[in-house]
Amino acid sequence: MQQGEIELQTFGPDHIEGAVALSRQENWPHRPQDWQMALQLSSGAVALDDRGRVTGTILVTPYGRDCAMINMVIVDRNARGKGLGRRLMEQAFALAENRPLRLVATADGMPLYQKLGFVPSGTILQHQGSVAVLDAPDVVEAASADDLPEIKALDRDAYGVDREALIDALAERGQFAVIRRAGAIEAYAAIRPFGRGEVIGPVIAGTAVDARALISFFAASRSGAFLRVDTDSRTGIAGWLVEIGLAHVGGGVAMDRPAKNGLEQVRPKVYALANQALG
Repeated sequence: MQQGEIELQTFGPDHIEGAVALSRQENWPHRPQDWQMALQLSSGAVALDDRGRVTGTILVTPYGRDCAMINMVIVDRNARGKGLGRRLMEQAFALAENRPLRLVATADGMPLYQKLGFVPSGTILQHQGSVAVLDAPDVVEAASADDLPEIKALDRDAYGVDREALIDALAERGQFAVIRRAGAIEAYAAIRPFGRGEVIGPVIAGTAVDARALISFFAASRSGAFLRVDTDSRTGIAGWLVEIGLAHVGGGVAMDRPAKNGLEQVRPKVYALANQALG
């Protein structure tokens, strides 16, 4: 490799340390464990400079043959303006094969994604902070391993794609809660360690009342703890999240390629994402 040349390689476990350093440059909260989970579910590419340093990352997380999430797109500030972002995206297209694509765009990434055919489909709001004191709702119960098949089916109905691998990864690292009526699971939520604390999501429910109950179930046992919830602006729970202590601190724009109608308005419904990267 000549001096100043950037080489793309397959993203592997040996690149996580460099990826963490790159994400910290962007003030992202991802720990090595968060990168490891994303890589476990994904394939991807890294850009290496002539000294072997990670100067760019991209991951592609497939959900069956139905779609793929493009995520963890970062280009070192010193390497921008040289077409590296486009090279990484072209590599992601190859990894995704012919799957429809989804991503959550930052303001910096929007112009490139639009040039590549992505169309806005919604607004994702990131809420985080220390939660207020809440009562645990009676309608929610902790889930067991036996509930995972039903949770996976509920998730598939809500999200429209097969995310079994994601549910299994969440089960390895976190906890699930469910709302069960007449012996059937009608709603579920997950919580896992992430970044500065824990993230609650996905939250899949038929109503905002059930979604709030699921979030409250986890928050009630974590008074004063740092929590994060990523929600679509159309779910209607953002104001309540602020009320319980989770301030709106940013987010991004959900985008699709090819264009679609955004968040599916079916029941049950997606009230919170696993996080912005994984959808």
